[in-house]
Amino acid sequence: MKNISWIGIYPALLTPFTENDEIDYPLFQINLDAQIEAGVDGIIIGGSLGEASTITAEEKREFLKYCVKTLEGKKTPVIINVAEQSTKVAIAMALEAEELGADGIMLLPPLKYKADDDEVVTYFKAVAAATKLPILIYNNPVDYGIRVTLAMFEELLPYANVQAVKESTRDLANITNMLNKFGDRFKILGGVDTISLESLMLGSHGLVAGLVDAFPRETVAMYKLVKAKRYDEAVAIYRWFMPLLELDIHPKLVQYIKLAATAEGIGSEHVRAPRLPLKGAERERVLKIINDAIANRVALPDYKNL
Repeated sequence: MKNISWIGIYPALLTPFTENDEIDYPLFQINLDAQIEAGVDGIIIGGSLGEASTITAEEKREFLKYCVKTLEGKKTPVIINVAEQSTKVAIAMALEAEELGADGIMLLPPLKYKADDDEVVTYFKAVAAATKLPILIYNNPVDYGIRVTLAMFEELLPYANVQAVKESTRDLANITNMLNKFGDRFKILGGVDTISLESLMLGSHGLVAGLVDAFPRETVAMYKLVKAKRYDEAVAIYRWFMPLLELDIHPKLVQYIKLAATAEGIGSEHVRAPRLPLKGAERERVLKIINDAIANRVALPDYKNL
């Protein structure tokens, strides 16, 4: 089994496109370089922010191969999203990810069908039994309608490769409940940008972040400051960050965060249909939030040496 710490910052990376609707690998590399330079601890590709709903299986395959090759020899694990309708297809994707060199998978409950608790756990167990890859369970009942409960995690205890959870229930008590019941058996990564600092303060081991796609240094710095117990400095970054972080909890989070990455010179506004680029008053409103934050950027300490 591959080794992932599940500690630190794991950006849910954007999938940049060219004007011709192809994956823009040179631009992706610019963003990836910014993430690595900032000090992220791993990357997640093909998730919601990566426009998983519209990239093809072949594109996802080539994207994974590109990331594995690019990060070969570096200590930055590549995690790929597995979000499928059927157990059979999810297992096939997990096995293919393993074959292509992925370091781990982020596993969603079955999509489209609102499975009950037993069905979801059976699905997770089947995928976990089929692959040696470490697994990050995505617990997001707000967007996907299925909550992975403490009892369900208890059933997953025998599966050593089920190692972590992207905690997006938006119920901060769930972090404490998970820690009280399981200790460090399941690493907890906060998955909602607008409660990221609270998640870290309550004991989450890191973050699966969204606005990190545009502002990697600020994201990593905030995390490092919390771990160094320099809370006032972490709060200062968080307060500056909040108008931007709120872009992560909107249905158009892809367009909003791509606009932010564009403003930072590490992304573009191109999205894949049926998504459309922002325009008119909406684009101006979001761009003002982004530009105001950039104009009043908070000073960062030498966070890499804390």
